[in-house]
Amino acid sequence: MKLGTFTVVLGNLSLHEACAFLAENGVEMVEIGCGGFPGRAHCDTPALLADEEKRKVFLDTIQGHGLEISALSSHGNMVHPDPATARRFDEDLTNAILLAEKLGVSVVNTFSGCPGGSPEDQMPNWVTCPWPDDFSRVLEYQWNQVLIPYWKQKAAFAREHGVHKIALELHPGFCVYNTQTLLRLREAVGPEIGANFDPSHLIWQGMDPCTCIRELGKAGALFHFHAKDTKMDTRNTAVNGVLDTTHYGQELNRSWIFRSVGYGHGEEYWRAIVSELRMAGYDYAISIEHEDSLMSGREGLLKSIQCLNNVLMKEDRGSMYWA
Repeated sequence: MKLGTFTVVLGNLSLHEACAFLAENGVEMVEIGCGGFPGRAHCDTPALLADEEKRKVFLDTIQGHGLEISALSSHGNMVHPDPATARRFDEDLTNAILLAEKLGVSVVNTFSGCPGGSPEDQMPNWVTCPWPDDFSRVLEYQWNQVLIPYWKQKAAFAREHGVHKIALELHPGFCVYNTQTLLRLREAVGPEIGANFDPSHLIWQGMDPCTCIRELGKAGALFHFHAKDTKMDTRNTAVNGVLDTTHYGQELNRSWIFRSVGYGHGEEYWRAIVSELRMAGYDYAISIEHEDSLMSGREGLLKSIQCLNNVLMKEDRGSMYWA
């Protein structure tokens, strides 16, 4: 496994400065935001697509610090009911796939997206229950008329351009948010669909990351991994449950908050996750995503690096001489 970082947290630094900081602190891979919600602080995608020399400088900057690119990330809602919004996100994802082809990057990270509840809707509609029956009809429309057709087309486009791993982050608010929905879309679309596995979103929903890793691993659907933690507030959860629309900045009032690795759960918890990943055959990037409102980006990264350095398995497992 290789220690990685999603570089958007260092968006105030140049690519050279960000890579230098990460390399100095033992990071081996970088995940680059190239559109959508993550933005393009370190990757001017249209410019890189248009200019081979700029692509060379881009790669030389990263590789010159001994780093590799684990994925290009363009998280967005490409099936948004507002056509202009959908086109913008889709263009970013398309460019990410084209750039991955030119750079030789094997993984593109994104979200599944979430349509409206009907062709007339103007805002996304994330359904969390099957009844009243209106919600089941919404799901029927979203999946069969919008989501599956979109991803069949996009997976075919990626395949044509040599990108065979579209890693969807299991994220509430979008149609793919848990193990079942990821596997449903993969079955409908094809093996290009897999997971950018982020435990933080699963923890607060009540899922066990290790169990989910095992299920996705059996399906060959683990493409990328985000290292991010979540801390549950047992008191607030006991009062209000886990579905929480309180602003992230109101930490004392929320049922849960995102934390740096090791601050939601200790090293033993993360050792179990890393071990389950290895048993599932995943030995790729462990990419730190910082969204901890209690720490600066720099401190959150350093704390996460320290924790993960104690739990990651970086060498091949070797032979079982005792067996």
